[in-house]
Amino acid sequence: MSKVAVVGGGAAGMMAAVFAARNENEVYLYEKNEKLGKKLFITGKGRCNLTNTADMEELFAAVVSNPKFLYSSFYSFTNEQTIAFFEELGVKTKVERGGRVFPVSDHSSDVIRGLERELNRLGVHIVLNTEVKELLAVNGSVRGLLLASGKRTDADAVIVAAGGLSYPSTGSTGDGYRMAESCGHKITPLSPALVPMEVKEWYAKELMGLSLRNIGITITDGSKKLYQDFGEMLFTHYGVSGPVILSASSITGSRLKEKELTLHIDLKPALTKEQLDKRVLREFESNHNRQFKNAVAGLFPAKLLPVMVDLSGIPEEKRVNEITKEERKKFTDLIKDFTMTLTGLRSYSEAIITRGGISVKEIDPRTMESKLIKGLFFAGEVLDLDAVTGGFNLQIAWSTGFLAGAHAGQTQL
Repeated sequence: MSKVAVVGGGAAGMMAAVFAARNENEVYLYEKNEKLGKKLFITGKGRCNLTNTADMEELFAAVVSNPKFLYSSFYSFTNEQTIAFFEELGVKTKVERGGRVFPVSDHSSDVIRGLERELNRLGVHIVLNTEVKELLAVNGSVRGLLLASGKRTDADAVIVAAGGLSYPSTGSTGDGYRMAESCGHKITPLSPALVPMEVKEWYAKELMGLSLRNIGITITDGSKKLYQDFGEMLFTHYGVSGPVILSASSITGSRLKEKELTLHIDLKPALTKEQLDKRVLREFESNHNRQFKNAVAGLFPAKLLPVMVDLSGIPEEKRVNEITKEERKKFTDLIKDFTMTLTGLRSYSEAIITRGGISVKEIDPRTMESKLIKGLFFAGEVLDLDAVTGGFNLQIAWSTGFLAGAHAGQTQL
């Protein structure tokens, strides 16, 4: 029996601890918080988007950084196995729009409790309120850990699953990067990912709190298209958020750090310009004696209406039977291309994940073991791996956690 120490009690750490224990290792799980899964608790707005039912091709396509590295991980512990694993732990699941998988209860606490029950059943030593200060390695092999209390603890294998920098209030303060660097590992440039974006225009504040569903977005750098998607977004006091915006931030974030970009919102993506023009014309004809601001009220949510009227350039009091064809065309163009200037990303405190991390070139993708230090493994967000929204980042945590746990302290699965 080998002694395996797991650093970090989040998604990847708990998964690694489960499978290290199932391989009959003596497992110690160190978490600096007072409880396990603090970040997991708030994922998916507290509902916990466990994974996605996408096929393998879509799964890899959803990964932004280093998808090829995940080949062994995703095939060793698939999204189907993830669902089966949680069902076995008593966490019933359901599938929602876009293949997103949630617990039937809509409570992330049920996911955490399911993992805790399994950790306890397997006899894992859960050590809370305990911060790991250093990794101990001698002659290229891991030897154990030095705790913040000054206590040294021996281990035959160590799995670092300490998370990234996002949501630092949950304990993600970059500890894993520091430990990896102390052992010679390279850390690729770090930045917030799946994070809201700031905009320049005055009307962002006017729209604060408004959620739009079934809209299309395109982000451009001049004439170059950087990102396109369809779904749901939210206006905030500083700019924009919501699923399509968060996913866009992971693709366009590095460019946005260098220069401003343009967000194009198609408010009626199901209609062509010609179809939309006919729709607007119908509204005008049925309200031909009404003021413009009242005649188009049925086209938009109440909060959006005054902004669209203002940006249209058509006086709000103007009777619709006086509006010219050119004015109407300009108005339909606005509906199909409502633009905002993106000026930057929000901070790590609002980011769902961290982009960048421990270079995967120095990690064996079949086992998650360090190529530099024998017996040292990594899993989850601490690695230079990230994906768009939809349950894909948690699948990375489960799959890499599984591989690390399955191989730590063992020569065979």
